[in-house]
Amino acid sequence: MKHLRLKGNTCYDGSQIEPMWAFRQFRIKESSIVSWIGPMDIEKDHLVDFEDVGLEIKGDKMLHFIIEQFDVQPADIKLCYHRQRIFVMIVKDMLDNLGIKTYRNGDDLYFPKPNVNGKLTVSIATCSVSSMKIHFALNLVESGTPDNIETAGLLEPYMGIGMSEIQKFIDDVCETYINEILSIKMDITKTKVF
Repeated sequence: MKHLRLKGNTCYDGSQIEPMWAFRQFRIKESSIVSWIGPMDIEKDHLVDFEDVGLEIKGDKMLHFIIEQFDVQPADIKLCYHRQRIFVMIVKDMLDNLGIKTYRNGDDLYFPKPNVNGKLTVSIATCSVSSMKIHFALNLVESGTPDNIETAGLLEPYMGIGMSEIQKFIDDVCETYINEILSIKMDITKTKVF
């Protein structure tokens, strides 16, 4: 599994959750994680979660991860959601390592602020015929997020971290997820089954 970190300011508009995006854009012919920092403004034609229809899903500056895995054929939506939760828990652990204490509710992480819990993340899991896909993003700033949702941002002053910590965080999260998936694969190969 390969990690590609993008430079620039790519906007996540929902099209990146489509199958084979990493191959079509970057010629990656294997399971991958593509990460980048940029805004988010999901176009209604690219919504995947039926609960999100009619809602604004946006932010001015976010840290995005797109995971695509081809190791199970046909792709399995239940397994994809299990992997999404593994990824969320890895992110939570890595934030804990930075001294940022969050709590998890399903596939979302929240940061306790005075009198309110700020929503820190957005995420979706889905499948095509051939691959499982996950989009996971963390707010870096609160600006640009929907007015009706209390949010938190990793680069806001109350978090106490800067871009240098974010850059290391990106690599640590991706490396840990890749190693976790590899570890599961290796455990399968060494286990006697009946």
